[in-house]
Amino acid sequence: MRTLRMFPTSINNDYIDIAVNDMRDGKPIIYPTDTLYAIGCDALNNRAVENICRIKSIDPKKHFLSVVCADISQASVYARIDNKAFVILKQYLPGPYTFILPAATTLPKIFKGRHQVGIRIPDNPITLQLASALGNPILSSTADWPDADEDVTLPEAIADHFAHSGIDLFIDEGECLSTLPSTIVDLTDSSSPVVIREGKGQFDF
Repeated sequence: MRTLRMFPTSINNDYIDIAVNDMRDGKPIIYPTDTLYAIGCDALNNRAVENICRIKSIDPKKHFLSVVCADISQASVYARIDNKAFVILKQYLPGPYTFILPAATTLPKIFKGRHQVGIRIPDNPITLQLASALGNPILSSTADWPDADEDVTLPEAIADHFAHSGIDLFIDEGECLSTLPSTIVDLTDSSSPVVIREGKGQFDF
């Protein structure tokens, strides 16, 4: 597995280009967010999304899928955001939250029949630069596994676990400072937000 060492305070644009080119070629990568490391690919590439579902043993027909976006403007292309939802997103993003929103018809066919999509805009310059440079949302799934425990925060352990999964690029920004995932908030009814999972972000609206 190729490892590119990069920090949010010192982004290497050449490394961003390498990662984006991999995703454009349909390859998954491991990259940092503002919570845990994630496995990501071009969300508009159905074969790449199916590959991540295989790696993570996810049934896309049954499991919740989320995408990372560069900003709310990009997110609004793939999710329906009303005025109340927009106010909430502006208040909490970028940040460690996944907001469940009504899905737009522009999502790829693997999302067909799904009425909701998770939207992530992490507070991590590397993540945002990847989504911006790709120009598409990044299908994202936490780089974890059963019984990972503290290993989920360690780049070396993550790289070792996924070494033979078909992922050959890892953007390493060092050990995660938290073991908590994002906080998930259901905004499908924006007048009554519901916290589905409490994680790193504190939601009080």
